[in-house]
Amino acid sequence: MKTSPLAVLFAILLAATTALAQSPEPTGRPQGERQQSDKHESGAGILKLLPADAVTEHSIDTPQGRIDYTATAGTLAFYDQSGAQSASVFYTAYVAKNRGANRPLTFAFNGGPGAASAFLNLGVVGPRILELGPDGHDATRAAMRDNPETWLAFTDLVLIDPIGTGWSRAKGDDAKNFWGVRSDAEAMAKAIALYVAHNNRSSAPKYLLGESYGGFRALKTARALLRDQGLAVSGVVLLSPLLEGWLTFGDDTSALRAALQLPSLAAAELERKHAFSLEAQVAAENFAMSDYLTTLAGRPPQGDAAQKFYGRVADMTGVPAATIANARGFINDFVKTVRIGKIVSRYDADFAVDDPNPERVAARGPDPILDGVARAYGGAFANYARNELGFRTEMTYTLLANDISGKWDWGHGGRFAASSEEDMRTLLAFSPSFRILVAHGYADMVTPYGMTRYVLDHLPPIGGAGRVQLKLYRGGHMFYIDQDSRKAFSADAASFYRAAE
Repeated sequence: MKTSPLAVLFAILLAATTALAQSPEPTGRPQGERQQSDKHESGAGILKLLPADAVTEHSIDTPQGRIDYTATAGTLAFYDQSGAQSASVFYTAYVAKNRGANRPLTFAFNGGPGAASAFLNLGVVGPRILELGPDGHDATRAAMRDNPETWLAFTDLVLIDPIGTGWSRAKGDDAKNFWGVRSDAEAMAKAIALYVAHNNRSSAPKYLLGESYGGFRALKTARALLRDQGLAVSGVVLLSPLLEGWLTFGDDTSALRAALQLPSLAAAELERKHAFSLEAQVAAENFAMSDYLTTLAGRPPQGDAAQKFYGRVADMTGVPAATIANARGFINDFVKTVRIGKIVSRYDADFAVDDPNPERVAARGPDPILDGVARAYGGAFANYARNELGFRTEMTYTLLANDISGKWDWGHGGRFAASSEEDMRTLLAFSPSFRILVAHGYADMVTPYGMTRYVLDHLPPIGGAGRVQLKLYRGGHMFYIDQDSRKAFSADAASFYRAAE
């Protein structure tokens, strides 16, 4: 989930950490999940508030049949060179019983940077799901229920909270050592390696699932796993991913960037008119990458040509023609202009609420989806972990740590230079069976699908066809809020996993 609109992943300290000493696994325990009833080792400071791992048994009915599974809510300890505990990484694992030794194992995380994994856990993949009211947009009517489309039908799951989010914490002020592109990927790789070792899952096919910045994180972590831990990843699933900083955070006067955003606004306007169709959406995409792109890249049109062009863009997006003309065709301020008297969400441009500050010209303040709806995942997960999973702590569950994004070390060149294209190219070239599934909502303006398509279209044709797939769904950044889109995405993910069998 998601995360702040543009904040869309820990220090090299971890490269020198020492692994926990492991004792041989006892026999007779559920395949793939160690029963962890031993008392959690005391850490320093706030780490003492984290309880021992909680292990519980559950069942769920799915279209494929009944699944009995073990749930573990627990932590993985990191140590510094002195042997002192430096951090604890919280995770939630779901492991199906009697499903075979080589069952796939998926590690999932959200983005931000600064978002915990409750979004994916209760929004898409977990055995329990949070329904956000009858239309998916009412946090006051949120209710937990079983998720018959849980990914447990085809993979075991381990959802990880990066340090500073959820219940993952570092000693003292050491958290800042984990807040950077490289250190974050190394920390995620370390956590994954620890889980694999603790639970004897080295032979399982391993997948990564990341949402938003978590998609960027997944690609970086896949390389760190092989480089630092000697673990190869079979594939990654990227949900509404950030891929290239120069596109996501780039110049608002870039004709290419504007053209790649336009189809998402067009999709939202089609939804508002109850006219959405694949044919209409393809027409918007073709216009964006032809007449719209070349017009913005050239001299501004004049006279009748200008009136006709700006009118067409206005009709396609819902933004007033005068506003578009004033910006010479660029659409950078749509939040208050698309629907008069309303505030539109950047996370789903089809969703709007009454403007709480209609007297203000510019939009500022919380987002209708991120802050008005999705925050409910935090309280729901804390209650679920305590009352259903048995993980009881007085520590606050941090769904979104807004301070992390501002302190993030993006590396040389900052966030505008952040790139995952080289990671994709290397993973595809060096691992013949490695595959990528990318999922986007049409109306997402935080990470528009046009930007991802542009990146994927410019990858070299490495290996056979179908190694890189792009799937699109009705909805926005968190399109899984919509039940039909969530079902379709889960079905596509199941097919993606089955194709590797």
